[in-house]
Amino acid sequence: MSALDIANVSLTLGGTPVLDDVSLHVAAGEFVSILGPSGCGKSSLFRLLTGAVSPDCGRIKVDGVPLSPKSQAFAFMPQRDALMPWRRIIDNVILGLEVQGMDRAAARAQVAPLFAAFGLRGFERHYPAQLSGGMRQRAALLRTIVQDRAVQLLDEPFGALDALTRAEMQGWLEQRWLGGHWTTVLVTHDVREAVALSDRIYVLSRRPARIIAEFAVPGPRPRLGRAPLAEAVELEAQLLDTLLTQTGD
Repeated sequence: MSALDIANVSLTLGGTPVLDDVSLHVAAGEFVSILGPSGCGKSSLFRLLTGAVSPDCGRIKVDGVPLSPKSQAFAFMPQRDALMPWRRIIDNVILGLEVQGMDRAAARAQVAPLFAAFGLRGFERHYPAQLSGGMRQRAALLRTIVQDRAVQLLDEPFGALDALTRAEMQGWLEQRWLGGHWTTVLVTHDVREAVALSDRIYVLSRRPARIIAEFAVPGPRPRLGRAPLAEAVELEAQLLDTLLTQTGD
């Protein structure tokens, strides 16, 4: 049974077809990336999962159960860290737990032991403006993970970072994922990022988006911090070729 199963889902927004008969699955503990041309509807898929919009047709199941409007199956990390500037880092991290009804003191006690693993020990009482971009993204990911949802949704989480910080964060995320094996779906426009982090990759067409390719990623983990295997380099080239056929370049 898949942790996430999307079957024949189509979506229209404002009279514009966005998704066209999309089907994909994610196994428990698997890291899956979704690639596609800019504006093709990758993030709209996440809007479906989080209940922001409803599909025209098709079905979505989590752990074999149909997704309902009140489902709390997903923890969502947006493109920007979305930390509240008036809340200290520890209180930003526990926000999802508070929304779920947990007492603030209990929530703080639950997350406090995790700050070291996320490279944030000593910064619990700092405000977001006092942290670097990379540290804010770590805090945002910790806020996502501590909600203990069935599936983590990461929407281009490092897209706003500079190249060096992005590379550091990708390596850091890989190490954290290897320790926890959270069921994860990553939306990204970065082919190298997808190959480095994923077990499998789906490629979407131009809008209205449909699945045009699926690739299994070869090679053992960890992948970052070492020379890429020839198979990984070849896969990057295949992915780029597939994407270029959609952009018309």
